[in-house]
Amino acid sequence: MRVMSNLKVILDRRGLSIRECARKADLPVETVRRLYNDDTKQYQRDTIGALCEALDVEISDLLVLEKKDDQIG
Repeated sequence: MRVMSNLKVILDRRGLSIRECARKADLPVETVRRLYNDDTKQYQRDTIGALCEALDVEISDLLVLEKKDDQIG
């Protein structure tokens, strides 16, 4: 299993850009871009909290568990 960012889906559904999201959450654009592209290696609590608050979503909406393709069962 691995944790994946669902930010791309959320922003695309709402028609929000990465830049708009970063402004709303008061976060650096590059931080939001990494989450959008699911390139984040570690999830900072403050970042996740700011995004959840700005987008009015739960952590479980923003981060999802996905089974890796190479796992059996």
